[in-house]
Amino acid sequence: MMETVKLDGAQLCCREEAMERLAQALALPEWWGRNLDALHDCLTDPGRPMKLVLHNREDLEASPFGLRLLRVLNESAAENPDLELVSE
Repeated sequence: MMETVKLDGAQLCCREEAMERLAQALALPEWWGRNLDALHDCLTDPGRPMKLVLHNREDLEASPFGLRLLRVLNESAAENPDLELVSE
């Protein structure tokens, strides 16, 4: 069964806030590095089918950190067949 996680791009534009919100929303392990490389590693780990539904994508696209986060989310979805990224 695929888990669905909703993310609000308006709350992910600032690095520190984004790392905290992503950790909570994605139930990331305590040991994760709270950076984009570690996020990529967690999202490309097989065996956890997940659909990420991204709201307010335009807010991410307007932020330098948000653009880097979007790149990581897109790359992770491209590498992991169990991860789907959709924008609403």
